[in-house]
Amino acid sequence: MAAMIEIISDGSVTSAKGFLAGGTYAGLKTQEDGVLDLGILFSETPANLAATFSTNKILSPSVVLSRQRAERGVARGVVANSGCANCCVGDQGLTDAAELTELAASHTGVSVEDMLVCSTGMIGVELPMALLRQHVGNVSLSGGGGHDFARSIMTTDTRHKEVAVSVDLGGRNAVLGGAAKGVGMIHPNMATMLAFVATDAPVEQSFLQAALSRAVDTSFNMCSVDGDQSTNDTVLAFANGQAGGAEVVAGSAEAEAFEEALTFVCTSLAKDMVRDGEGAKKLIEVTVDEAGSLADARKAAREISTSSLVKAMVHGNDPNWGRLMMALGKSGADMDESKIQIYINDIQIVDEGKSIPFHLDSVVSAMASSPDVRFGIRLNMGDATATAWGCDLTEEYVTFNSAYST
Repeated sequence: MAAMIEIISDGSVTSAKGFLAGGTYAGLKTQEDGVLDLGILFSETPANLAATFSTNKILSPSVVLSRQRAERGVARGVVANSGCANCCVGDQGLTDAAELTELAASHTGVSVEDMLVCSTGMIGVELPMALLRQHVGNVSLSGGGGHDFARSIMTTDTRHKEVAVSVDLGGRNAVLGGAAKGVGMIHPNMATMLAFVATDAPVEQSFLQAALSRAVDTSFNMCSVDGDQSTNDTVLAFANGQAGGAEVVAGSAEAEAFEEALTFVCTSLAKDMVRDGEGAKKLIEVTVDEAGSLADARKAAREISTSSLVKAMVHGNDPNWGRLMMALGKSGADMDESKIQIYINDIQIVDEGKSIPFHLDSVVSAMASSPDVRFGIRLNMGDATATAWGCDLTEEYVTFNSAYST
């Protein structure tokens, strides 16, 4: 049975009870009207913590420190900065990350071990600790501060990304709020970006970790902007239990409903990231049906959504289905060419691996008139399904990234 999930209007990462947040300008980014670059997300009471981190072999010390502290399975909050990745800066990076958590812990009145840290921005630049020491105390925490927190973690994002939902857990209402950033260097092997989920549901820690890992696999790990995986990937989920009631544990009906809501939040944020991809004009959604296994379905969907030729084809509103077949074939998924069916925005153009008559201008018009282009691939090999998201490849992406550091 589907969970009763309702989207909260104007929701944020602090929509759940007992969470506070805020953001300020600390001088890490070029000053513009309203720009923020330092934020804190905080739980008024101890929260169970789940986390996933980048698998890149080059990691920001901010990731290293947070990964160490996340092993405790409990935390009070996270301090996050944009404008500097704190990566490839030697031992100083770990020293600075630790000091930043000390500053945030002092500001919020908790133990330093209860505070995690996330950084995003330019690689190869040290955190400007003099500025951070000066400005951490300017982060004003409030229940309405989720919007400022979401803005404070933006780098090349054109808009902040946040969502909140309420879900019925056996007759009691719980809220999950989320915030994320990321529009470039997006090709997750965990989650390429920063994302934060806060819930007042009383969720048992080991189940929270398992549920988050599964949600990440079907959302952030299935989206891509440019095929490049970041050094700073972090997803954190905090559950402080302030909604009350019995603890949500694996195997219960409440657990199923909670995980459905968590996956909804993560998927919403993942799609927002790809839709805002650097230079992007269109969202690409690839659904592979009737694959022989879930692994095959995911491989095939991701291969198509990340193909540069497919992305360019979408930018030009060109229904060149041969590129879909090319990407599908190189994915390594088990398939039989004679069984493949392909749809573009619900219009079938391939059956039994061959083109069928279709009105070219109608398909071009369907691609051009919608902000979303949907590719449906039916393999007819089994019953597994997966969906991946990407965006078109535009001239703006190349122009922007040709001068990112200058």
